[in-house]
Amino acid sequence: MSAFYFQSSALSADGLHRSGNEDSAFVSGQLIAVADGMGGHAAGEVASRIAIQTLQKLAPILTNPEIDFDSTEDLLLNSLFTIDSEIGEYADEAVELRGMGTTLTALLLIDKSVALLHVGDSRCYRLRGNTLEQLSNDHTVIQELLDQGAISQSDVADHPQRSVLTQALMGQGTVTPVLQMYDVKPKDRFLVCSDGLSSVLTEKEIKSLLKKSDKAEAVKALIDATYINDAPDNVTVVIADITTEEVVLNELLGAAK
Repeated sequence: MSAFYFQSSALSADGLHRSGNEDSAFVSGQLIAVADGMGGHAAGEVASRIAIQTLQKLAPILTNPEIDFDSTEDLLLNSLFTIDSEIGEYADEAVELRGMGTTLTALLLIDKSVALLHVGDSRCYRLRGNTLEQLSNDHTVIQELLDQGAISQSDVADHPQRSVLTQALMGQGTVTPVLQMYDVKPKDRFLVCSDGLSSVLTEKEIKSLLKKSDKAEAVKALIDATYINDAPDNVTVVIADITTEEVVLNELLGAAK
């Protein structure tokens, strides 16, 4: 049995300039995830739905207390290959959906630690006390240029490649999974979101709204803030507080519903 659980609130919204929602999300007591689909012609929502529904199916295995720590890590890491393969098989059967893909950012509680599985630019943050830390690293051309010192943060907003991903789940078998482990403390608060939030609000704005004591109010405030800023994309927000009380929850959001 896990030492900790996620007590979560979550919402997924279309935004002001999208005809549908290509984001998907999953929340449960020990596993939360957000996927942001891409590809147009309904393909993005298909890819994100496959990712999240596949993860939901794997959840009972990933959270099985009889499976040891190392094996659980391996299973979570390998879930990416399962998802990538399923996207590829689906695209092979539906030619019009070829080229579709999705990000995936997931958190799994394992005993007293949390595993972060991450591909793309959907983000994970941790608020601990008064300190907000971005735990995920964007798989984008922009991030690579920033890491190289080729551009500065002030160049990002107007850069022509600001939305170009360097990694995504596209069914091509080329993804390089990233799995990071972090310690967990009671009262930690985690935020997992699509870039419909993180590309619109500054980290300072996110932190200010994330600090609201009521999770549901914080989720609504974050999404409302993107709408005030013209909400150019779908926006999905999952806020999860760490608790020692058992949480029984199994909910799909967005395109995965």
